[in-house]
Amino acid sequence: MTKIGVFDSGFGGLTVLKALLELVPDAEYLYFGDTARLPYGSKSVETVAKYACEAARFLEQQGAELLVIACNTATALAFEQIRQTASVKVVGVIEPGAQQAVAVSSIKKVVVIGTEATISSHAYRNALAKHQVESREKACPLLVPLVEEGWTDHAVTQQVAGIYLAEAFADGFSSADVLLLGCTHYPLLKPVLQRVAPKSVTLVDSAESTALTVSNLLGKKSENAGRFGEATHQHPHDDHGKIKFFVTDSAQKFQRLGKLFLGRPMTDVTHIELKE
Repeated sequence: MTKIGVFDSGFGGLTVLKALLELVPDAEYLYFGDTARLPYGSKSVETVAKYACEAARFLEQQGAELLVIACNTATALAFEQIRQTASVKVVGVIEPGAQQAVAVSSIKKVVVIGTEATISSHAYRNALAKHQVESREKACPLLVPLVEEGWTDHAVTQQVAGIYLAEAFADGFSSADVLLLGCTHYPLLKPVLQRVAPKSVTLVDSAESTALTVSNLLGKKSENAGRFGEATHQHPHDDHGKIKFFVTDSAQKFQRLGKLFLGRPMTDVTHIELKE
């Protein structure tokens, strides 16, 4: 059974883990949330690289045979450093999301939304440009705190998202046909984003795209790729012993907030301190 290490600065990466559990249910998972040092978005490239490489080493020590960087900021700012540090295969969230957007867009015009750090890195823009796809990037800093407040379907959230998307799809991008969710918190806002985005727009979720990449990498047949959301209902809570969670801050807070992202209770949560 493959042991997959999933790393994030906090909670958002749980949407990637959720997608992985649906597409690769027969793997063992180690999830590392660097909750004591989040958010990564406001930190320097050097700091993010240092934290991410420490986490990668920790997950390998725990037996991870494949690493998934389920953090857009860490992937955008430090993917090469992580890849060089790790002695196992590393998958980030940006390339899979970009490839999916390329595949879905018929007019090669994509709007990308994400945190300040991810957007200012232009990682998605560069990944899309390699495929001759034009993109507009829009930072949406208020969306993450709204999700963590549990306001995933609140009128305020819809209003904020509406303002961001109106700006993103303005001036020459009104015809863009894909909205790429460049933050792992955003899958929780899909119903809201679908309501406020132009009608003809397809949402691409980089969490699902990443799970699909991992599934293909492990040689899984992806016949269930179009069926996200079904597998979880069949065995909602049979994960005991199959997923271990490690966090650098309160395990209780992680269990409480994490349930929102993963859609199921989390049992095996260990608080650890990484050696600087």
